[in-house]
Amino acid sequence: MPRMTRTLRRRPVDSGRAIAAQASAQSSMTGGAPRRRRTGISALAVLVGGCLSACGTGLSAAAGGSATVPGPIPSGLEFFYRQAVNWYPCAATDGVEKASEKTVQASASTTAATASAQATAAPSSDGATGTAGSSEEETDTATFSCAVITVPLDYANPKGETISIAVKKRAATGGHAQGALFINPGGPGDSGVSFAERASNAFSPDLLEAYDIIGFDPRGVGSSTAITCSSDDDASGGTAEPSAEASAGTASGGESFEEWAESTRQSFQELTEQCAANTEPAALLDHVDTVSAARDLDILRALAGQEKLNYLGFSYGTYLASVYAETFPGNTGRMVLDGAIDPSLSLAEQGLGQAKGFEQALRTYVDYCQNSTGCPLSSGTDAGVQQIRDLITSANSTPLATGDSNRTVTGADIVTALSEYLYTTEQNWEPLNKALDQAINHRDGSAFVASEEQDTSSKDDGGGAFQAVTCLDYPVEGDKTTWAAQYEQAQREAPIFGNTAVGMDLVCSVWGHNGTRKPTQIHARGAAPILVVGTTGDPATPYAWSKSLAEQLDSGQLLTWEGNGHTAYGGDASCVNDAVDAYLISGTMPKKGLTCHGNE
Repeated sequence: MPRMTRTLRRRPVDSGRAIAAQASAQSSMTGGAPRRRRTGISALAVLVGGCLSACGTGLSAAAGGSATVPGPIPSGLEFFYRQAVNWYPCAATDGVEKASEKTVQASASTTAATASAQATAAPSSDGATGTAGSSEEETDTATFSCAVITVPLDYANPKGETISIAVKKRAATGGHAQGALFINPGGPGDSGVSFAERASNAFSPDLLEAYDIIGFDPRGVGSSTAITCSSDDDASGGTAEPSAEASAGTASGGESFEEWAESTRQSFQELTEQCAANTEPAALLDHVDTVSAARDLDILRALAGQEKLNYLGFSYGTYLASVYAETFPGNTGRMVLDGAIDPSLSLAEQGLGQAKGFEQALRTYVDYCQNSTGCPLSSGTDAGVQQIRDLITSANSTPLATGDSNRTVTGADIVTALSEYLYTTEQNWEPLNKALDQAINHRDGSAFVASEEQDTSSKDDGGGAFQAVTCLDYPVEGDKTTWAAQYEQAQREAPIFGNTAVGMDLVCSVWGHNGTRKPTQIHARGAAPILVVGTTGDPATPYAWSKSLAEQLDSGQLLTWEGNGHTAYGGDASCVNDAVDAYLISGTMPKKGLTCHGNE
């Protein structure tokens, strides 16, 4: 669960706004990861024409179910592993919508022109090539194609109802891919299709040259058969989300467990009813567990013509990969799991660990702030944290004004904003200094509103998928007495973020579609080497979780990054990026015990 509990980015647990910020923070897990840098496009172009069905390493177009499938086929699933796959051109954006012929021709023309310009460009000072006037905001000119795959709704009844899985492929820019690399940004609930569209912003040029990047929306998500929590005639066009106030409570104190539990229950009861009323088929709500998603992923692997699954996943995406490796160890290829979830932990243990992770990350931020200009905090770490707590308490009592007379900022809003900032590295923390200065010294919350609007516009809408997946993956444990004790413990050990990280068992008891599979260690005996990447300052998936998963996996190996924010690969740490690329591209694992420091 790497978005801070919906109850529980959106990105950090992948995966919830804390309980709504936690829902917001977790994602994904981004997910995906919030600090991805944009990289250049490789020189060699791959034109669209003639490459839409069984081209390269993309999902194969089996005819009449007679194709040769790499690897064993589970009994009773022959139809799904041998289905015909019809690829069609799609744009670099717009999900899996079919691109018009004009768009395809324009994309091919742009790609060819880019390749020609790059081929003739003079080497830069570091030996790389590039086009004059290129910028980080250029549109991705790689070739994209999409497909929709059929899988069983219920693997216990493969002859019954079926659902669809949406897939998007970004063709290798090197022209001759060495295989397919499946990706997942986290959540649960974040879109892998959308992540594939952002691949040039997330992965290195070398990786993009080597692999066809394949993103998919897991069952229940996005363009696949999805959990739907709003009707077509909903005037707002959106999903009912629990409010930050209901989810995060009063953050720094004052709300009793009974008050918090009742407001949380009411908020999620409404969401539960809307999702149940609008999801089709209704039975989907009982079949979006991660074990089923892992079985879907093996069908995608086979249809991609891959004997082994090569995979790069973040946050919740590491849990999906761990379950896959446990279920299909013989089909596991090169896997990198960044910002890992410890599968042996209960929901309550995860929630408390995450709350404490954000609390520690806030202390790191306060130290950063007090060593930079324009910081409104003073007198050391403890005093600076207390000043933030005082601001939250004050804003809950008297919300801050903003430039919009109809919009105010509460303490719960500030907790949500803090969690979002802490998902990122310190390179992105300066705006938080300004927002806090405005709030503390001028009682103005305008900067927090601007930050929230920007953050919201950059997120996928996971709807009720986060709750649906989480509540099927973990059993409801305890009762009102147990949850009250957990709430009080979280308040003591994480006074700012405690409310946002506990209560998922309560939420799942309201949700009503529950699993029985208890948390346990995952060993994946017989799997190929699996590289686990852990960030020492990761608030959403604490470093201890990555360390634990690497120790559990029989073939696991830990790569440590001494840095801040949620996940490591794709950021400014070249040591991490090079190590991950070396394993995925050439199969070379980093030396055991490798620790990368800062931006080195």
